[in-house]
Amino acid sequence: MKVLLIKDVYKLGRAGEIKKVADGYGRNFLLPQGLAVLATAGALKQVEKIKAQAEIRRSTQNNELKGVADLIKEVTLIFPAKAGETGKLYGSITTGDIAAALTEKIRYEVKRQHVDTQPIRTLGEFTAHVRLTMDLIPDFKVIVHREGESPESVTGAQHHEAEKPSAAPEKQEEPAEEAKVE
Repeated sequence: MKVLLIKDVYKLGRAGEIKKVADGYGRNFLLPQGLAVLATAGALKQVEKIKAQAEIRRSTQNNELKGVADLIKEVTLIFPAKAGETGKLYGSITTGDIAAALTEKIRYEVKRQHVDTQPIRTLGEFTAHVRLTMDLIPDFKVIVHREGESPESVTGAQHHEAEKPSAAPEKQEEPAEEAKVE
């Protein structure tokens, strides 16, 4: 099915573009949401008009959200979490958790669908992105530290994790020596 995009659609295209999409995606999502229309001869005549309107709308949104993007770039979110000795979390920090914390911190509603990162399952420092518009995608830091420890300990924990593998073989060798003694 060929459709003419009326609005920018993330990971598909910009307004005014003609795209070939699966029938179900077009019929069940794009058309009912008002994101696209069927690419008929009449609709194709309006391509330039749609592109011009979209460009105006896009520049207006970018100007409005520029201040929010600047705030987000300066944000560092800190999450205390329970974790095992290897640094693996019991659970994960999801995009919903990140969006809620970011919304609370900057006082601007960020939906979880707009946070571009995988769920965080280990201790450490990560970079996440927020898709405010198709052109405006600021990034920010997320620090996950063990409950009861300071966030600064995360960088120290990363160094300790690097040292643990060399210590682990020594522990494995000791029981083998004890077995020989018995």
